[in-house]
Amino acid sequence: MSLKTNIKTQRSAFSLLELLVVILILGTLAAFVAPNLIGKGEQAKRDLVCVQMNSLSQGLKMFELDNGMYPDTEEGISALLSNPDSDKYPNYARKPYLERMPKDSWQNPFAYLKTDSGYELISFAADRKEGGADDAEDIFYSKCKK
Repeated sequence: MSLKTNIKTQRSAFSLLELLVVILILGTLAAFVAPNLIGKGEQAKRDLVCVQMNSLSQGLKMFELDNGMYPDTEEGISALLSNPDSDKYPNYARKPYLERMPKDSWQNPFAYLKTDSGYELISFAADRKEGGADDAEDIFYSKCKK
């Protein structure tokens, strides 16, 4: 093996110092980027729930246009899948207003309440029960629109 070949072999590899500098740079970048990414997954799920609620709202509005009222609380969202009472809703559309029962980002069914002025859609979020705080706070359609 000649001296020239030996020098080429040594120069083609990274030195320990160069590797440490690269690791330090990557660590510094991770320290700045990671805090901005942590927690964004839950916020994305919450934002998606508002989009899903908007789609449900469109179905409810079509139901109301055809039938002159929103479904009762007891009939719920399932009234968008099939006519709950043909005598009460004689103008129900030929096709259902929804193809399948929607679920929120945590695979929970949406809660539906008929109110005096319309309706409210609710997702019980990550904790899957009424109430909660932070990431477990319930999501209301009326607050999504704002």
